[in-house]
Amino acid sequence: MKYPAMQFTVDNEGAMEHLGGELAKSIGQSGLIVYLSGELGAGKTTFVRGFLRALGVLHTVKSPTYTLVEPYELDQTTVYHFDLYRLNSSLELEAIGVRDYFYEQAICLVEWPQKGAPLLPLPDLMLDITIKQNARFVEMKANNNRGNDALQILGRSATTHHQ
Repeated sequence: MKYPAMQFTVDNEGAMEHLGGELAKSIGQSGLIVYLSGELGAGKTTFVRGFLRALGVLHTVKSPTYTLVEPYELDQTTVYHFDLYRLNSSLELEAIGVRDYFYEQAICLVEWPQKGAPLLPLPDLMLDITIKQNARFVEMKANNNRGNDALQILGRSATTHHQ
Protein backbone atom coordinates (compact mmCIF):
# COMPACT_ATOMS: atom_id res chain seq x y z
CA MET A 1 0.00 0.00 0.00
CA LYS A 2 1.24 3.47 -0.86
CA TYR A 3 0.74 6.23 1.70
CA PRO A 4 0.63 9.96 0.92
CA ALA A 5 3.75 11.98 1.70
CA MET A 6 3.70 15.28 3.59
CA GLN A 7 5.94 18.26 2.91
CA PHE A 8 6.93 21.02 5.30
CA THR A 9 8.97 24.16 4.72
CA VAL A 10 11.17 25.15 7.64
CA ASP A 11 12.97 28.49 7.67
CA ASN A 12 14.97 28.40 10.90
CA GLU A 13 16.38 26.16 13.62
CA GLY A 14 13.49 26.84 16.00
CA ALA A 15 10.97 25.81 13.36
CA MET A 16 12.88 22.56 12.72
CA GLU A 17 12.85 21.78 16.46
CA HIS A 18 9.13 22.60 16.56
CA LEU A 19 8.43 20.18 13.69
CA GLY A 20 10.38 17.46 15.51
CA GLY A 21 8.34 18.17 18.64
CA GLU A 22 5.07 17.97 16.74
CA LEU A 23 6.02 14.56 15.34
CA ALA A 24 6.87 13.36 18.86
CA LYS A 25 3.47 14.51 20.12
CA SER A 26 1.77 12.71 17.23
CA ILE A 27 3.10 9.33 18.32
CA GLY A 28 2.82 9.71 22.07
CA GLN A 29 5.00 7.07 23.68
CA SER A 30 4.33 4.23 21.27
CA GLY A 31 7.23 2.73 19.34
CA LEU A 32 8.34 4.10 15.98
CA ILE A 33 11.31 3.81 13.62
CA VAL A 34 12.20 7.03 11.81
CA TYR A 35 14.95 7.42 9.20
CA LEU A 36 16.35 10.93 8.72
CA SER A 37 18.20 11.66 5.48
CA GLY A 38 19.76 14.85 4.20
CA GLU A 39 23.16 16.38 3.64
CA LEU A 40 25.44 17.59 6.43
CA GLY A 41 23.92 20.61 8.14
CA ALA A 42 20.41 19.94 6.88
CA GLY A 43 18.93 19.87 10.39
CA LYS A 44 18.58 16.18 11.22
CA THR A 45 19.97 16.50 14.75
CA THR A 46 18.00 19.71 15.30
CA PHE A 47 14.83 17.82 14.38
CA VAL A 48 15.76 15.03 16.82
CA ARG A 49 16.45 17.61 19.56
CA GLY A 50 12.93 19.01 19.15
CA PHE A 51 11.50 15.51 19.14
CA LEU A 52 13.27 14.61 22.38
CA ARG A 53 12.44 17.92 24.10
CA ALA A 54 8.73 17.33 23.39
CA LEU A 55 9.03 13.96 25.15
CA GLY A 56 10.56 15.60 28.21
CA VAL A 57 14.31 15.18 27.68
CA LEU A 58 15.90 18.17 29.39
CA HIS A 59 19.65 17.48 29.18
CA THR A 60 21.83 18.25 26.18
CA VAL A 61 20.91 16.46 22.97
CA LYS A 62 23.97 15.92 20.84
CA SER A 63 24.60 13.85 17.77
CA PRO A 64 26.06 10.44 18.65
CA THR A 65 28.51 10.67 15.75
CA TYR A 66 31.28 8.74 17.50
CA THR A 67 29.24 6.47 19.78
CA LEU A 68 26.73 5.57 17.01
CA VAL A 69 23.77 5.51 19.43
CA GLU A 70 22.57 7.60 22.37
CA PRO A 71 19.75 6.19 24.54
CA TYR A 72 17.18 8.39 26.30
CA GLU A 73 15.20 6.59 29.01
CA LEU A 74 11.63 7.87 29.36
CA ASP A 75 8.82 6.75 31.66
CA GLN A 76 7.05 4.57 29.09
CA THR A 77 9.77 3.84 26.51
CA THR A 78 13.33 4.42 25.42
CA VAL A 79 14.35 6.60 22.51
CA TYR A 80 17.49 5.57 20.65
CA HIS A 81 19.15 8.28 18.56
CA PHE A 82 21.52 6.80 15.98
CA ASP A 83 23.98 8.76 13.86
CA LEU A 84 25.63 6.46 11.34
CA TYR A 85 27.61 9.14 9.47
CA ARG A 86 31.00 7.80 10.55
CA LEU A 87 30.06 4.15 10.15
CA ASN A 88 32.63 2.32 8.03
CA SER A 89 30.79 -0.99 7.77
CA SER A 90 27.48 -2.44 8.82
CA LEU A 91 29.61 -4.93 10.80
CA GLU A 92 30.12 -2.14 13.35
CA LEU A 93 26.35 -2.19 13.93
CA GLU A 94 26.50 -5.92 14.41
CA ALA A 95 29.20 -5.40 17.05
CA ILE A 96 26.94 -3.10 19.12
CA GLY A 97 24.01 -5.52 18.85
CA VAL A 98 21.90 -3.17 16.72
CA ARG A 99 18.96 -5.59 16.45
CA ASP A 100 18.42 -5.34 20.23
CA TYR A 101 17.50 -1.65 19.92
CA PHE A 102 14.63 -2.16 17.49
CA TYR A 103 11.85 -3.62 19.63
CA GLU A 104 8.12 -2.89 19.52
CA GLN A 105 7.97 -0.15 22.19
CA ALA A 106 11.27 1.57 21.32
CA ILE A 107 11.50 4.79 19.36
CA CYS A 108 14.50 4.70 17.02
CA LEU A 109 15.61 7.85 15.21
CA VAL A 110 18.31 7.03 12.66
CA GLU A 111 20.45 9.64 10.90
CA TRP A 112 22.30 8.45 7.78
CA PRO A 113 20.33 5.16 7.61
CA GLN A 114 21.73 4.21 4.22
CA LYS A 115 25.07 3.49 5.92
CA GLY A 116 23.42 0.81 8.07
CA ALA A 117 21.86 -1.17 5.24
CA PRO A 118 21.03 -4.03 5.12
CA LEU A 119 21.04 -4.61 8.91
CA LEU A 120 18.44 -2.01 9.82
CA PRO A 121 14.74 -2.86 9.81
CA LEU A 122 12.37 -0.97 7.53
CA PRO A 123 11.30 2.37 9.00
CA ASP A 124 7.76 3.43 9.85
CA LEU A 125 8.60 6.94 8.62
CA MET A 126 11.25 8.34 6.31
CA LEU A 127 12.24 12.00 6.47
CA ASP A 128 14.24 13.60 3.70
CA ILE A 129 15.54 17.10 4.43
CA THR A 130 16.66 19.21 1.49
CA ILE A 131 18.42 22.59 1.75
CA LYS A 132 17.26 25.22 -0.75
CA GLN A 133 18.65 28.71 -0.22
CA ASN A 134 17.88 29.62 3.41
CA ALA A 135 15.05 27.14 3.91
CA ARG A 136 14.75 23.43 4.58
CA PHE A 137 12.19 21.26 2.85
CA VAL A 138 11.17 18.24 4.87
CA GLU A 139 9.36 15.43 3.12
CA MET A 140 7.89 12.72 5.34
CA LYS A 141 6.77 9.39 3.93
CA ALA A 142 5.06 6.57 5.79
CA ASN A 143 5.92 2.94 5.03
CA ASN A 144 3.15 1.32 7.07
CA ASN A 145 0.00 2.01 9.08
CA ARG A 146 1.95 3.02 12.19
CA GLY A 147 3.87 5.67 10.26
CA ASN A 148 0.76 6.81 8.40
CA ASP A 149 -1.17 7.22 11.67
CA ALA A 150 1.61 9.46 13.03
CA LEU A 151 1.60 11.54 9.83
CA GLN A 152 -2.17 11.98 9.88
CA ILE A 153 -2.06 13.25 13.47
CA LEU A 154 0.91 15.47 12.63
CA GLY A 155 -0.94 16.87 9.61
CA ARG A 156 -3.92 17.87 11.75
CA SER A 157 -1.63 19.39 14.38
CA ALA A 158 0.50 21.28 11.84
CA THR A 159 -2.62 22.69 10.18
CA THR A 160 -3.90 23.89 13.54
CA HIS A 161 -0.62 25.47 14.67
CA HIS A 162 0.72 27.01 11.46
CA GLN A 163 -2.21 28.99 10.05
